[in-house]
Amino acid sequence: MPGQPGAASLARRGRAAALPRPAPPGDDSARPGATTLIGSVQRALRLLETVAAHGHGAPAKQLARETGLALPTAYHLLRTLVHEGYLRREDGLFFLGAATERLTGGGARARENRHGTRDGTLARWRDSIGAPLYLGVYRDGEIEVEAIAASREFPAAPEVADLRATGHAHALGQCLLAQLAESGRRDHLARYPVRPLTPHTVRDEGALLRRMAGIPSAEPVFERQEYAIGTICAAIPVTVGDAPGALALSLPAHRADRLPFFARQLRAEAGHGLGSLTLSISI
Repeated sequence: MPGQPGAASLARRGRAAALPRPAPPGDDSARPGATTLIGSVQRALRLLETVAAHGHGAPAKQLARETGLALPTAYHLLRTLVHEGYLRREDGLFFLGAATERLTGGGARARENRHGTRDGTLARWRDSIGAPLYLGVYRDGEIEVEAIAASREFPAAPEVADLRATGHAHALGQCLLAQLAESGRRDHLARYPVRPLTPHTVRDEGALLRRMAGIPSAEPVFERQEYAIGTICAAIPVTVGDAPGALALSLPAHRADRLPFFARQLRAEAGHGLGSLTLSISI
């Protein structure tokens, strides 16, 4: 029919339409496999974000469902992220790994650089004891983490919630609160109410106050997976200037039987060198 293109013309148009359009200069997506690679990175980041939203961990099936990924794809990416250290797997649940914590640990490193013992005291204790260490102070009604001594070999525990607001759940905070008068504890808990972070967290203010009252003076405080599943802690009371202070260490939960031994080591190290540590963070 007049006006209709012939078969040869249609074929030429079809071939032209099928040809890829040139990519703008500098567009890396034009390289073979780049689109697939970018997609994999995007999916991996979605998984990391979703795991980060689950402080108590999440299984692969739940992560696949929440990210909209096919289960085999989610499994493959999760295994890769675990292998690279960005995730860790415990009892079938996935948690953020040490590599991810290092990416977000700028604040912790800044605290260590600012206060972290010019003479390397905390770092020496960390290496001698074999665990990451934390120095906390109760100042002006707030829990302050003054220094963290962690390393690639002894990484800090994941910070799953604001340490200042969850003193009832971790050993550092419990040790600091135990050094306050009961009125001071009640004032703190009125501003930062007790709330469960894990199935092991103390359930209410009354139970916490009874626990605080029963902690002997100068004795270590132990916390087992109350702040984060998979992490246990011990803390000992110290004095930093005129303020109550505490030194704490953390361990993986599977080393629970060694926690009292590590606490004794920490107390022995602190007894030998607390003077120099106090001086270095007071300057």
